[in-house]
Amino acid sequence: MFQRGPKADPLIVFDAAGKYLRSWGKGMFERPHGIRVDRENNIWITDDQGHQVIKFNPQGKVLLTLGVKGKPGADDKTFRRPTDIAFAPNGDFYVSDGYGNSRVVKFSKDGRYLMTWGKAGTGPGEFNTPHSIAVDSKGTVYVSDRENNRIQIFDPNGKLLREWTNLGCVQNIFITPKDEMWVIAHRNNIENLTYDTLAGRIMRVDLGTGRILGAMESPGHWLDVSSTGEIFIGSLTGNVFRWYPGWLDQGLRSQ
Repeated sequence: MFQRGPKADPLIVFDAAGKYLRSWGKGMFERPHGIRVDRENNIWITDDQGHQVIKFNPQGKVLLTLGVKGKPGADDKTFRRPTDIAFAPNGDFYVSDGYGNSRVVKFSKDGRYLMTWGKAGTGPGEFNTPHSIAVDSKGTVYVSDRENNRIQIFDPNGKLLREWTNLGCVQNIFITPKDEMWVIAHRNNIENLTYDTLAGRIMRVDLGTGRILGAMESPGHWLDVSSTGEIFIGSLTGNVFRWYPGWLDQGLRSQ
């Protein structure tokens, strides 16, 4: 978990039953935002007000730092309030540089800058808060263009393939290793602005068409799916919600 409260460390590790194991990071970050775990179990975070992306090993050792702390920018060495990270099958990774900039930045596995795409706007390939990013097993890139109420879908080189406008204002995307897509979303950007901490829906989405396969009400800002199928929601209410597979199956059948 990556949290903003002042009393505990920002990065806290629990076992599957919720028992505290270890923590680290006090004083390192300006404002915790996103957390992802790669295929080698390294932990990646986005510090949006610190303008950095940092990679840790599971014990908390810093392995890679991208961006310059306290220095926002839009070149190959800086970010302006980045939001999320996603990993390609070959180890390359993408950063949604989303609160201050309106772009996606691509890096090699070892952190070498490769390319960027996107600018502020409402047209094809343009963004208004690219808040979350995910990559499927074929390397296709899915970007939550949150305030434009859509997900834009690109090839690995930033070529726009299609867009989905039926899911509302998507806060977060997660694609499992089996290419199962889950999102948490508000109905539109007005609901997101008005009821950010209280409203929202978890949705299972068909990866090929964007069709909603099932949905349940849940507040939330961040989403992750475990290897056992459980969904964990990080909420701005200060809670973590854990949805068990049995509840999800019942919810999907009811749709």
